[in-house]
Amino acid sequence: MASKGFVISRLPGFNPIAGLVFAGLYLPIIILVIYSFNAGRSVASWEGFSLQWYAVAWENDAVKAATIRSLYLAASAAVISTFLATLAALGTTRRKAFGGQTFIYVMINQPLMVPEIVSAVALLIFFAMIKQATGYAGMGYLIAAHSAFCIPFAYLPIRARLEGMDTTLETAAADLYASTWQAFRFVTLPLLLPGIFAGMMLAFVTSLDDVVITVFVKSAGQDTLPTYMLGQIRRQVTAEINAISTVLLALTVLLLTLFFVLTRKKDE
Repeated sequence: MASKGFVISRLPGFNPIAGLVFAGLYLPIIILVIYSFNAGRSVASWEGFSLQWYAVAWENDAVKAATIRSLYLAASAAVISTFLATLAALGTTRRKAFGGQTFIYVMINQPLMVPEIVSAVALLIFFAMIKQATGYAGMGYLIAAHSAFCIPFAYLPIRARLEGMDTTLETAAADLYASTWQAFRFVTLPLLLPGIFAGMMLAFVTSLDDVVITVFVKSAGQDTLPTYMLGQIRRQVTAEINAISTVLLALTVLLLTLFFVLTRKKDE
């Protein structure tokens, strides 16, 4: 009788544990979405179905301003961090091993290893010195802080894509007398695009929902949507926050779905 391979789902208690894990992950989100349609102000008792809180959020000028600011900040940080991450990934993978390579890899991924609050305090002190010296207090600090924080999130999928690519096409391009730029432009870059899209998506979502760094670095009048929600929760929790959270969730799911479709077409 042929022995069957190991299947983890056949272990005793696997299904109940998996069910508990999924319930812990998704049940709070499901409850959040359901109560965003609550007719009453309470976030704990159901008082009927209504879309009023979406209308309230839509008519709230502070929510509109924070949303526009969040999207602008996330888009700017995603583009800058992805560009820098692509250069870093090319520099650490498309060359022979060299001394200090591991140290550079660790430094690039430093925001993933250090508690975010530590990075936020360091950025606060650094930018405070610049503000005092220059008098500038615009959005540039938030963009720079988010870009620096998001670099490793963009770097990892781009590096993974580069390491998984077959280099024979690049070698063939060099054998056909293509310059380094031509080989990159017409061979490496098209193959790398799915990794770049993945990195940009991770950077965008990371910047969009960041709170800690934003709270420490932002100046007056620079609330993003997450910091606006945090301020509202400190004063009073209403179903409007549930509605805003649901819209953020829907936006994230939409972007991830779009990314999946694009990368699937690229891979095909």
